Amino acid sequence: MELTQTREAIRALSRTWREAREPIAFVPTMGNLHAGHLALVAAAATECPRVVVSIFVNPLQFAPGEDFDTYPRTLEADLAALGDAGVDAVFAPSVREMYPTGPEPATRVSVSGLGGMLCGRSRPGHFDGVTTVVSKLFNIVLPDVAVFGEKDYQQLAIIRRMVADLCFPVRIVGHPTQREPDGLALSSRNQYLTAQERAVAPALYQALRAAADELVRVGCGEKSRHIVAIQQAAMDNLTREGFDPEYFEIRESGTLAPPGRDSCRLVILAAATLGGARLIDNLSVALK
Repeated sequence: MELTQTREAIRALSRTWREAREPIAFVPTMGNLHAGHLALVAAAATECPRVVVSIFVNPLQFAPGEDFDTYPRTLEADLAALGDAGVDAVFAPSVREMYPTGPEPATRVSVSGLGGMLCGRSRPGHFDGVTTVVSKLFNIVLPDVAVFGEKDYQQLAIIRRMVADLCFPVRIVGHPTQREPDGLALSSRNQYLTAQERAVAPALYQALRAAADELVRVGCGEKSRHIVAIQQAAMDNLTREGFDPEYFEIRESGTLAPPGRDSCRLVILAAATLGGARLIDNLSVALK
């Protein structure tokens, strides 16, 4: 496995593989890797003979007062895990390497509409930071395929729209959310939970399951009469469990638009703070 820290070095590797007709699968991360990230790496290895992982804590996607400075940086452990996983190259640039003109670039990539809803309401500019850095990484790494986790469902939808709108020659693959045995979605921010909070945290997934069960019970044709009540009941239940719920919303899969009368493929998305950890999760459901 090769560790690269400059744009020129990773591009040289990518061009060598391209000349040898060896497609590249890419997994962008912020490091502090866990089993969920390694599942993305394993999925990437099934897509292409070459796998590149980036490790970069992107300042553009953190708002003032968020956890950019304290976000765990575990490069040595991450490299060991990626080496064991058979990754071909790791791109771990500095902020200066990624933003050579300064940490506040004049040019940014923004996906209007999708980026302003759900998580975007409480984190203005967050998804612009994500799409800007991902577009830069695509231009630097030159992948054929990029793998993203479905836990960040809104992010995945935004990346797919960006790729379609800007004609990036990259196929986007979504990989199912990896969970603990009790249902809690794997996340680097789970380590912010105290032992007591960790015991409560699976209630977020349980709320998603309960909402999905109720949607299935009422069916596609009757769902519109029940959506508001289902969402509010989930918010109330999360509050009783000790969460500070930010949103709990039922949307159309893919577009994330409010579901129409004939929308039967849905996704339930939720964000809530528990102690010092902001948790997000989602669950897809197909109605009859």
